[in-house]
Amino acid sequence: MSTLNDSLAYGQPSRSETAAERSTLRRAATASFMGNFVEWFDYAAYGYLAAVIAVVFFPATDKTTGLLATFAVFAISFIVRPIGGIVWGHIGDRYGRRNALSLSILIMSGSTFCIAFLPTYAQVGMLAPLLLLLIRLVQGFSASGEYAGAAAFLAEYAPDRKRGFYTCLVPASTAAGLLFGSLFAAGLYSQLDSEQLHGWGWRLPFLLAAPLGLIGRYIRLHLEDTPKFREMEKALEHKATKHRAPIGELLGVYRKRVLVAIGVTCLNAVAFYLILSYMPTYLSTEMGMTETDSFLASTVSLATYIVFIFLMGMLSDRFGRKTMLIAASLLFLAITVPLFSALEGQTFAFILLIQIAFGLMLAMNDGTLPCFLAEVFPTRVRYSGFAFSFNTANALFGGTAPFIATWLISQTGDKLAPAWMLVAAAGVALLAMLCIRETAHQALSD
Repeated sequence: MSTLNDSLAYGQPSRSETAAERSTLRRAATASFMGNFVEWFDYAAYGYLAAVIAVVFFPATDKTTGLLATFAVFAISFIVRPIGGIVWGHIGDRYGRRNALSLSILIMSGSTFCIAFLPTYAQVGMLAPLLLLLIRLVQGFSASGEYAGAAAFLAEYAPDRKRGFYTCLVPASTAAGLLFGSLFAAGLYSQLDSEQLHGWGWRLPFLLAAPLGLIGRYIRLHLEDTPKFREMEKALEHKATKHRAPIGELLGVYRKRVLVAIGVTCLNAVAFYLILSYMPTYLSTEMGMTETDSFLASTVSLATYIVFIFLMGMLSDRFGRKTMLIAASLLFLAITVPLFSALEGQTFAFILLIQIAFGLMLAMNDGTLPCFLAEVFPTRVRYSGFAFSFNTANALFGGTAPFIATWLISQTGDKLAPAWMLVAAAGVALLAMLCIRETAHQALSD
């Protein structure tokens, strides 16, 4: 009896060990949160101040042309994302998740900080948009390792039964960055007049990137790499064989999983940028809302979206990733066009309810996707698989979404163009999810 009790005690973690593991998990969650928060606060600032940036960095033209130029720079910055996904994936899979994340947040926050000091078009002419584009390319490169790395990092730290809940912290942190950006932009619009906003006010949100980025880097440098990565490193020490580069193994052995991951992510890419980033511009330019009201509606809907994210992460732990992602695709297919059609001529309260409904559908996808993408690839190519597929989908469909939506509306006069884009993306994601098995309710693949 004594031997059996000793054996059971040995097999169970002690109370102090459990507390230490919880503490490590909290620090891992904080580190992941900070990096994504900085990244998406920047994207929020750029997206929500698009109308101002169009005037500051581009020659005087009509409003639509200026917006197209601003969103074109936004889209071009995504071109480097698949390349960045390969580079950061290689660093993360070969040299550790922590090393990749600590370096990427430093480059991201530094380049964002530099935007605050760029000269305007009135000062240096066409050099202004060229410098903006250069910095956006650096941002795109560094950001390509952030979301994927943070999700893989948390997935490898989290308990198997709560993996969905912990990894949903990544999209929640992106939404928090957008929320803070929305609040900041709304404050600028309400407190500054047009001359102040165009003169120096637009620079303020970019100045915050440096201190926030340094805090995130400090937390990451003082955190040990994930247990999964350390186990893999230890196992590889005893093997004399040389392994291919992660991207080579990924595209050679796991091609089908990469294609499925890109297909599933395309709904996330289009919906995220249209609903959370482009929507304030759409409401003010196409629906006739004031900038203050459009930002207020986006701010409230973002706050509810963050709550929905955690709910969906927990539900994915219970019902599975495949169930949740298919349900999200079906909802977007069924009610996107009716919801967009109902926006015109409605009261502020009704428009807000529609945005909350969109946030609920998006949260169903976003709260599940990071965990799915982390689970679908084995440890030795997890960072590369996630980063390459996620960033390829975002380069093709996400970064271009605001530009294409604006261009389609200007060419066709159809204000429902963004809705049809969402329907097409939902169809692709649904077909992709039908091609793969459930990934939940089991240990991460090694």
